[in-house]
Order: sequence, then C-alpha cells, then structure tokens
Amino acid sequence: MKKFILFEENAGFTLAETIAAIFVFLLILQGALTLYNDTINTDNALTGNLNAQMQVRKAFTVMLSDIRSASPSSSGAYTIDTASSTYFAYYSDIDNNGLKEKIRYFLSGHTLKVGIITPTGNPPTYNPANEKVAALINDLVNTSTTPIFSYYDSAYDGTTAPLAMPINIPAVRLIKINVLIDHDPKAPPGPIEFSSQVSIRNLKDNM
Repeated sequence: MKKFILFEENAGFTLAETIAAIFVFLLILQGALTLYNDTINTDNALTGNLNAQMQVRKAFTVMLSDIRSASPSSSGAYTIDTASSTYFAYYSDIDNNGLKEKIRYFLSGHTLKVGIITPTGNPPTYNPANEKVAALINDLVNTSTTPIFSYYDSAYDGTTAPLAMPINIPAVRLIKINVLIDHDPKAPPGPIEFSSQVSIRNLKDNM
C-alpha cells in the first residue's frame, strides 16, 4: 500500500535560516528605500533647477531692458549712480511716464534684490523711504571670483578684461551680469551659471 507524507515534522525553517532571510529582506528594503530617496532627490533637483532657469530668464529680461534704456535722473544726476561687483544702481524710466526711477540691484544673503525709488516733488528728489524692494533671483552662490556685475569700457571687444575695482563710472559702457544658482548645494548637479550682457544705449560712443 502506498503511503503519502503530507507534512514532515521537521519541514520548518531553522533559527539561523530565519535570521538570514530577515537580513536579506532588510538589505533589499534598504536598497529600495535608497533608490526611492535618490529618485525623489533627483526629481527635486530637476524641479529646482527648472524653476531657477525660469526665474533667471524672467529677471534678466526685465533687467536688460531697463539697463539698456538707462539715462540721467529726473534731477539731472549721472546715468549710473553706483557700480560694484554685487551692487549696481542707475536711473531709467521703466514705466514710460516721463520720470526716471532710481533702480538698484543688490545682493542680500543668497538673493539678488531690486529696489526702485520713484522721484517726488519739484524739483524731483529720490527719497530712500519711498523705495520698494523685491526679490529677483534666489539661491545665488556667487563668490568673490564670480562677480555678479562686471563692467567694460568702450574698448571692449569680446575678450577685453573688465574694468578694475573701484569702477570708474564715467567709463562704463557695457555691463555683464553673471549668476551662479544652486537650489540645493548638498545635492547634485551643482551650481548652474547664467550670464548675459547689455550696453547702455544713451552712453554708446564707438561700441
């Protein structure tokens, strides 16, 4: 007569086998979690970089247009007020109302901000208390070797070195804007560089 064994008394896992199985499971789980976190971090970095690109493009469009049309202030002051590696102030009629606003770009922490003063009174004056400040570009990581603003005179030919600091303001004809953006310095891909340049139309001579 045939005999069928449905269950074996010693068919279960030993303690050592159970521990080994748990260890393997934990390794697989850790790998899956690491892959998930890497994927999330990559997505966040890509999203941050995309947002940074959109923000810089928008800021550059406004900045280049306003700088290009810079002119003497409504009170007769020179077109450019102040020029340094992280600070640039000038006058321009940005709203086409016949009055020249005073515009300044300045670094505050890791943010490039813009301050705008509309002149008031007769004769026109620029009261700092009336300044309206807004953020232009966030997450800047520029260093002393990567200035935000560089300035060039009429001899600029595309390879000419920028004017030395302190800037001889009456010599300025062209401004280069260069920003390094890093949404998350602790994560790849690292800083992204954006740059552009603009000449002031009313100051052109032999350029």
